[in-house]
Amino acid sequence: MALPDKVRLVEVGPRDGLQNEASQISTAVKIELVARLGAAGVRHIEAASFVSPKWVPQMADSREVMAGIERRNGVIYAALTPNLKGFEGALASGVDEVAVFTAASEAFTQKNINCSIAESLSRFTPVIEAARANGIRVRGYVSTVLGCPYAGDIAPAQVAAVSRELLDMGCFEISLGDTIGTGTPLKAKRMLEAVAREVPIGQLAAHFHDTYGQALANLYAVLEEGLAVVDASVAGLGGCPYAKGASGNVASEDVIYLLQGLGIRTGIDLELLAQTGNWISAQLGRSNGSKVGQAMACS
Repeated sequence: MALPDKVRLVEVGPRDGLQNEASQISTAVKIELVARLGAAGVRHIEAASFVSPKWVPQMADSREVMAGIERRNGVIYAALTPNLKGFEGALASGVDEVAVFTAASEAFTQKNINCSIAESLSRFTPVIEAARANGIRVRGYVSTVLGCPYAGDIAPAQVAAVSRELLDMGCFEISLGDTIGTGTPLKAKRMLEAVAREVPIGQLAAHFHDTYGQALANLYAVLEEGLAVVDASVAGLGGCPYAKGASGNVASEDVIYLLQGLGIRTGIDLELLAQTGNWISAQLGRSNGSKVGQAMACS
């Protein structure tokens, strides 16, 4: 299959990227990050997470963040909502889209959200029903699609089965997450082939972490299969608290540089995106996890 002409980047930095930062980040910085991403041409931003502050204290101000965002026309502002209470908070904050999450690994689901895959899916039913009643789209995340820190390799058929369940429940798009970044291109292709037999490829996205430095290679492999939606995090922010040693998501700047080199349209200004990555890295007092961001800062 040919490479897609256009790719939609789903920027997860403000949520997935920041949620595990140890020191509290001000609401103003979070709002400005979303604003800078929108100014760079990003049109799909996961801006908040309506979860218990007890479990994810960094996201305790999600309501304030959503209230403070100056909305841009044509930009989708999404939030993670693991349960009905979270959905109600997100709805009151004016989100355009919500996301629910499970995993392809029973062991990971138990460690992450203290229930089985089947139980996690059943929890989403009221969320999806409420979203449908309010005209809000629901995105589904499947974690550990290319490996689990507790169970090792995950069978592609298992990923496909969970993805199909989410589709049948009403999710408009399924994001396939290599949570611990152990995947390689051939594994990524085989996993996607299995999932695409159950879910149309136009409703699939890749969410790859870069722990072993394979994320861009894995993305190229699934782009060759026709996948055209990529999750990424500015400056490579993020990680997984349940996966020992798991580094951040693939950096948005690195993904855009790759896509531009392939002649694939994104609508994103790489220079502004790189400036945003360097800015947020400085705000957090950490080095920029994007190779492209580092290089452009020195040029």
